[in-house]
Amino acid sequence: MGGNDDVKDTTNARIARHDGTDGTGLVSLVGAGPGDPELLTLRGKRRIEEADVIVYDRLVNPELLDFARDDAERIDVGKSAHHHPVKQREINDMLASLARDGKRVVRLKSGDPFVFGRGGEEQRYLRDRGVRVEIVPGITSAIAGPAAVGIPVTHRDYASSFHVIAGHRKREGHELDWNNIAHMEGTLVFLMGMESLDRITGNLIANGKPADTPIAVIQWATREQQRAVRSDLAGIRAAVDEAGLGAPALIVVGGVASLLDETLAGEQ
Repeated sequence: MGGNDDVKDTTNARIARHDGTDGTGLVSLVGAGPGDPELLTLRGKRRIEEADVIVYDRLVNPELLDFARDDAERIDVGKSAHHHPVKQREINDMLASLARDGKRVVRLKSGDPFVFGRGGEEQRYLRDRGVRVEIVPGITSAIAGPAAVGIPVTHRDYASSFHVIAGHRKREGHELDWNNIAHMEGTLVFLMGMESLDRITGNLIANGKPADTPIAVIQWATREQQRAVRSDLAGIRAAVDEAGLGAPALIVVGGVASLLDETLAGEQ
């Protein structure tokens, strides 16, 4: 066998030990990708197929659950803005408890588990309690979303870097460093920011970002219902309202936003 085969065999042997026979299962934090089921990784698909329990988020495409066994338990812990029916601490406890019962658990998260998915918190919680956990990366919407409408987050004529920013506050009274953000070079990608669109654009302008800076808003990126509009910081609110866009959506700020391909943007 060649070198690649040896690596593959080693990986499979390592995963095979997580079979629950010792009373401890495995929690796989799986990135579901940006929405299109075909953008799920092969390992992510395999973990869903093997799972005894799938604990999934609100924005996960329901079609991905079709990969699961008929007898697999499916638990919806989806959260939306201002509505968290299952608290994060309860999710943490649930994952640990299921694994201790010898279950193979998939924690299915939209995008990538470590890009504003609280995967880091869940990993630490599980490891601190001796629970076996693995990370299965996913394609983040911060890159795939813009790409789906023809916007590259980097481009030699527009941006040599990009920055991914959570568009909502972690808690009331906590504000982003807008002066720093407004002066960052490159592309700014705001996730979970539609509710704060006016606050984002207003703070960028107030802190020195030119009002005519290109901006694009992409709703349901990579899915069939994908739609997008582009404008500038001063005009994007009117463009979004006219098109009737809402959450879930991501916001792209910078010269690359001018490259939005209207043939890919969906019906306007």
